[in-house]
Amino acid sequence: MNHHVPVMVNQSLDCLLTNLSGTYFDGTLGFGGHTSAFLSELNPNSKIIATDKDKTAYSYCKEKFAKDSRVSIYNTSFTEIKNISLLENISGFDGIFADLGVSSYQFDNKDSGFTYREEAVLDLRMNKSVGKPAYVFLNSADEKELADVIYNYGEERRSRVIAKKIFKERQNRSIKTTTQLKNLIESVVPKQNLNKTLSRVFQALRIYVNNELEELKEFLEKAVKLLNKGGRIVVLSYHSLEDIIVKEFFKYQAVSCVCPPEIPVCVCDKESTLKIITRKPLVANKDEIELNPRSRSAKLRAAEKK
Repeated sequence: MNHHVPVMVNQSLDCLLTNLSGTYFDGTLGFGGHTSAFLSELNPNSKIIATDKDKTAYSYCKEKFAKDSRVSIYNTSFTEIKNISLLENISGFDGIFADLGVSSYQFDNKDSGFTYREEAVLDLRMNKSVGKPAYVFLNSADEKELADVIYNYGEERRSRVIAKKIFKERQNRSIKTTTQLKNLIESVVPKQNLNKTLSRVFQALRIYVNNELEELKEFLEKAVKLLNKGGRIVVLSYHSLEDIIVKEFFKYQAVSCVCPPEIPVCVCDKESTLKIITRKPLVANKDEIELNPRSRSAKLRAAEKK
């Protein structure tokens, strides 16, 4: 099984681990690459709580970490961090981590429906038991909604042309496979732009069906409240939509006043809760990019609880 190669492991370790006997949360366990690295540095009395929506990843890691009593794993979204902390009787975490990338396994395994390189059902859900697959949206949304999703979540400027083609095609037959969607896009996009456009459209649909951006916002809000003083939150993002959310959230949490500049005295009573550790996002070095091309777009941001 071709599993995900963890990205920026050393930088993640340096930014996250402040207490080697502490309690940590990995909200995107995947196939356990980052968690394995964390465990190799942590003491025997430490603890890692981890979540992942993908059942294949969850099952794999349950077996992988079965003999390590420091690890507890849940097959759910990282937005459940508060409920899980209550179940585990944890009042706060010394570090909270999230790698927002889709695993290599999901991209490369055609049965996951994440890749356009092979024919598969156009699903795109991280957890196949939650929500509706992408093809349901493609066959039911109106043309404007299709275009808006492709533009807003994929940042694809040909969104209207693509949406029009999808809308027209489904009048004749339903669109249910990755190949069908790929062929439709190929028919309206210049060849030199095809791969980027395919990536953007599939990204847009994946973000939409998994509600990824709203879940990220919810997770960040809950996470900062559950950090112990001096604890760190570290997030790896892979496209500008995610990175902007993380950047702006950290920035807002770091300031102590949000009053308009024309007001001479602060009246908002806002408190600064985070200290930003990475003024600019950390990125993968040249050697890592050569070994793992998917690290090319990664950006790591970290902040510390005051």
